Amino acid sequence: MVLGSSFCKLSSYSPFKGIKVDATNDGAGPRKGRAHNKGAYGQRRGVSAYPDIAPYGALDLGTNNCRLLIARPAHEGLAVVDAFSRIVRLGEGLGTNGHLGEAAMARTIEALRVCSNKLIWHKVGTRRLIATEACRLAVNGSAFIARVADEIGLELEIIDRETEARLAASGAEPLISADAESAIIFDIGGGSTEVMWMQRGPSGFELTAWTSLAAGVVTLSEKFDGGRDVSPETFAQMCGHVKKLLQPFIEEIGSKVGPQAVPSHLLGTSGTVTTIAGVHLGLRHYDRSKVDGCWLQNVDAGEVTAQLLAMSYEERTQNGCIGRERADLVLAGCAILEEIRLAFPAPRIRVADRGLREGILIQMMMADGLMGRQQ
Repeated sequence: MVLGSSFCKLSSYSPFKGIKVDATNDGAGPRKGRAHNKGAYGQRRGVSAYPDIAPYGALDLGTNNCRLLIARPAHEGLAVVDAFSRIVRLGEGLGTNGHLGEAAMARTIEALRVCSNKLIWHKVGTRRLIATEACRLAVNGSAFIARVADEIGLELEIIDRETEARLAASGAEPLISADAESAIIFDIGGGSTEVMWMQRGPSGFELTAWTSLAAGVVTLSEKFDGGRDVSPETFAQMCGHVKKLLQPFIEEIGSKVGPQAVPSHLLGTSGTVTTIAGVHLGLRHYDRSKVDGCWLQNVDAGEVTAQLLAMSYEERTQNGCIGRERADLVLAGCAILEEIRLAFPAPRIRVADRGLREGILIQMMMADGLMGRQQ
């Protein structure tokens, strides 16, 4: 799928209906960091359609998180061998000084070392390891990538925003409703937010338009008082900032689809939308099996946002779906979501606990002809 200035087509084949855990991996391999693995893959087991091939690996190093997914193709999608996620805040302070800080790089190196061990342990063959907004923007981003290669032996590539949008669309597209004619996919990251208008075409969904907003949960919270004690006035300022960034995309959609265009539904893939879903569902602790693929009413998202805005920072840390690591970021994410859902007021929002890593795996497996043989 090549993303150009107008649109690109996505395969009409939905590469996975569900994401399952490989039954051959009953506790095998290093598990360091699983306590940080929000939304860990482990609720259902699946058997790979190709148990004898080396597993594939996908790593997504963002502004806030370091995530790894190791999987083989399965009859209905991906048989997950192992998964890892850790909040590293690589982009901490980047908006102020333009550099990746030493403490942030040290945290990230530690997480990447865990990822490297997992790739070795599971004898991963084909892999793609990407870095996004923090490394794109930082003056020392390329130097950090070189340091990772030197110290750990992992060869990461810094991808551009077009590629990030393409991968996000590939990973989330299977959750677009079967009866939808259009959908907005959005991915709220740590340093940027990708928003994509998907339109049904003769051979699947087409990416009619996309944008990448220079605002994510880390950068927006740092811009507005750090995100800990967010007053209604500060939250309104966050929303106003995002609204200005989003306006050119709204105008572009209006010119291509029609004024006041409303998609069939929204589809969110990010820690923000999964957190909001968990809070709305009243989960004591985050549970991926209850969140991935669930639906929120548009108004539900607004109600949860109001609920979180009324909480103190300490109260947010005590919520099992937020925790201390996200308590100062969640309202920045809510501000971004608020402007997206108000700009495109579809009645429902589908929640995806999947994204770039799944998109990477799908593309690699399809390139090798493995996904195609499962149709």
